[in-house]
Amino acid sequence: MTVTMRSARILRHTGFYIAAFVTTAFVATPILFALLGGFKDNQQLRENALGLPAPWNTANYTDVLASGTFWQQLFSSVFIALVTTFIVVICSAMIAFVFARFAFRGREGLFTLFAAGMMFPFAVAVLPLFIILRTFELLNSPFGVILPQAAFGLPLTIIILRTFFRQIPAEVEEAATIDGAGPWLFFTRILLPMSRPVLATVSVLALVGSWNSFLLPLVVLQKSTWWTLPLGVTQFSGQFASDTAKVLAFVMLAMLPALIFYAFAERHLISGLTAGGTKG
Repeated sequence: MTVTMRSARILRHTGFYIAAFVTTAFVATPILFALLGGFKDNQQLRENALGLPAPWNTANYTDVLASGTFWQQLFSSVFIALVTTFIVVICSAMIAFVFARFAFRGREGLFTLFAAGMMFPFAVAVLPLFIILRTFELLNSPFGVILPQAAFGLPLTIIILRTFFRQIPAEVEEAATIDGAGPWLFFTRILLPMSRPVLATVSVLALVGSWNSFLLPLVVLQKSTWWTLPLGVTQFSGQFASDTAKVLAFVMLAMLPALIFYAFAERHLISGLTAGGTKG
């Protein structure tokens, strides 16, 4: 019986390893292809698309980095993503705190209304949103992208934070109240520091979502002054449609900041996702 159980465990672990390897290969292959393709010329891509560059050609990457347009679009993406993330996290934390720690009539109905925002895809709201932004003269402005992105990011973030805040023991809040801390001090001095893992998680989700956003900037930013990198990739691929190697270099450089950020934030993301199950 012990041998059978051990064999079953080995087979199960082997299956997990195989699934993890296949998934990693499926995700990493396009990134690796774009990375190596940027070091090739178009002839190498045609003749040796899957092999290593021979010789290695850095001109594609240096040409992109020497372009002022790339740095302008990088700044736009960073600015819009950071401000969006700040608004989403701050507003969601305060709203989730009220929903989690205060009892008032209509609380669950109001929370359901917030949660219902996840049911409506952005494409449904494009036309009314465009009219609203035009009315408030927010077209071609970064805040015309930031504010709607923050609004669409609130529902999921509120749900995640409310779940975590409700698992903070009531004794902690009672002890803070006895020490003279009101709701605001408890929220800022105790609850938020205890919630760093989950705050890091929702920050990563909000930032990556903003960074990868394409449709909203396409609708709002009609002039190229505040174009983000996803829009820049589309423009660049159209401008250099015949130069595939240079397009791959631009795509790789556009992905690189998000990949670096995610690599550093991965530990916080995982700890935040598992924090809810370890509390309470």
